[in-house]
Amino acid sequence: MVREDHVLDNLAVLSLLALAPILIVGVLLAGFRWPAKYAMPVGYVVAVLVALFVWQMDFTGILAASLEGLITAATLLYIVFGALLLLSTLTIGGAMATIRAGFDNISADRRVQAIIIGWLFGSFIEGASGFGTPAAVVAPLLLAMGFPAMAAVMVGLIIQSTPVSFGAVGTPIIVGVGNGLGGDPAVAERISVLGLTMPEFVASIGFQVAAIHATVGLLIPLILVCMLTGFFGPERRFRDGLAIWPFALYSSLAMTVPYVLVARFLGPEFPSLFGGLIGLTLVMFTSSRGFLMPKETFDFGPRSSWSDRWMGTIEPSKATDVSTHMSIVRAWAPYVLMATLLVATRVIPSLKTYLTGIAIPFENILGTGITTSVQPFYSPAFLLILASVFAYLLHRMNGAQIAQTVKISGRQLAGTAVALLFAVPLVRVLIQSGPDLNASGLSSMPVTLAEGAAALTGSSWPAIAPWIGALGAFVAGSNTVSNLTFAQFQFSTGNAIGVPPEQVVAAQAVGGAGGNPVAIHNIVAAAATVGLLGREGDLLRKTVLVTIYYSFTAGAVAFVFIHGIGLNLGTVMLVALVTGLAFLARWMIRQKPAFPGAVPAEEKDVAVLAEEKDPA
Repeated sequence: MVREDHVLDNLAVLSLLALAPILIVGVLLAGFRWPAKYAMPVGYVVAVLVALFVWQMDFTGILAASLEGLITAATLLYIVFGALLLLSTLTIGGAMATIRAGFDNISADRRVQAIIIGWLFGSFIEGASGFGTPAAVVAPLLLAMGFPAMAAVMVGLIIQSTPVSFGAVGTPIIVGVGNGLGGDPAVAERISVLGLTMPEFVASIGFQVAAIHATVGLLIPLILVCMLTGFFGPERRFRDGLAIWPFALYSSLAMTVPYVLVARFLGPEFPSLFGGLIGLTLVMFTSSRGFLMPKETFDFGPRSSWSDRWMGTIEPSKATDVSTHMSIVRAWAPYVLMATLLVATRVIPSLKTYLTGIAIPFENILGTGITTSVQPFYSPAFLLILASVFAYLLHRMNGAQIAQTVKISGRQLAGTAVALLFAVPLVRVLIQSGPDLNASGLSSMPVTLAEGAAALTGSSWPAIAPWIGALGAFVAGSNTVSNLTFAQFQFSTGNAIGVPPEQVVAAQAVGGAGGNPVAIHNIVAAAATVGLLGREGDLLRKTVLVTIYYSFTAGAVAFVFIHGIGLNLGTVMLVALVTGLAFLARWMIRQKPAFPGAVPAEEKDVAVLAEEKDPA
């Protein structure tokens, strides 16, 4: 193909073309409310066309990137299967009845349950495992406790923000930022000026990331419960969530204070792990003694009043209605085992080395240099399956019950496969479209898009940097990959505009975590664990609110951290944010109750072919 300079040299046009696959998927999912199983194939085709005819990738490179995506998708399906299997095992065996009763004994309030299980337990699981595991664990647990399927997934996705930058024992910082900056002479020069080693430099960035997260994430538990009551409450009142603001803020601080201290004194491996564990222990203890517990108990309306769009094909609440006298320790033992194994395999060096060493390599795919591998025994999926086998034995399940758990899990897994098998290859085509595999000499599509944004913003870039991180997470479904893709670009941009570049990289990492709630294959995978297929667009319309809040606020905080409080963009953004939140809180307080059991207009429109339930 003959290069057309007037198009290829126009950064604005290239940025729009790079955005096209992402934009089309977003419009189809959130605008037209297509299921991901239809939207993702369309997005994949658009990505391939742009790669072929604009970026001038050859067909072999596109095929190799797609194969890499299929391999990654298989690893995600493996994790989803493990989560489904553990859920079905605990529900059919009767453990969920005891678990639900245990939380009801602390508080029957759904807002409290969402914060304790989602925010605190979910943060601990994120710190131990990462890679979408919290939503895959939290959503089925909440579903089994009586949450609508969509509400359970929404909670699981929203909490994948603040703890994500330190997920999987610090992988997004240690691997994402560390490897993303490695080998750059400008980085080496900056490290020399600061008098640090490379690990110390990465750890210092990790502390800045934790400080920004703690500021931005302060309101995440409160936002979570406001969205829970506003979208799923019997009267659809956001103020019902706002009513427990003391408990929400207390629970937030119970996690974020130790989180920042750990980042400062122990490094980037453990902030989410220890922050979630300390917060969970503290809040469970104080809640059992009534500290800051709401006076009025919030619950969802009768099941008959729920919108069909809230419910999936899995109804574990029925399975928990079995007669059981199982102790709370015995019921929770599989989860405790899973969490213990997750921590052990991530923090014991010899065990981690052994498990990661057992890998299935896929090297130099189709001769393109694209290389990946699968670590079947290091994956959280293997530990979820081990916990399920342990539960079979501990709960004395018979052969028929075991066969039923496998059958149910396999049937639910089939429903999500199509979306993931197109979503991840789409991502890999975008990321692998760089100069190593194209004839145009252009940077990859995500980097080109980031360069276009930087050209437009100039010195205001620190306020924009988190949005690029969020974009990377939306595309790749991973804070780690977002940091790998953009860390060096963010560092160079910081240098170019004359600000400390490591602080711009920190803003990038925070944005990468804030983008996880809208990462498409995270949404698809989490929805699959509760049988909520074809409703990905509905979830995206809700979780995008969190990503917008996170990216905007992180940009304002990062700008102020760099330039200080004064007459500048960051201060103006913070004033606008506080003012907006004050007006929003006032509106919530004055909000009139809807007709009990009423279904919002956006959820009445179900007569669309693309929104039909999957036959599986």
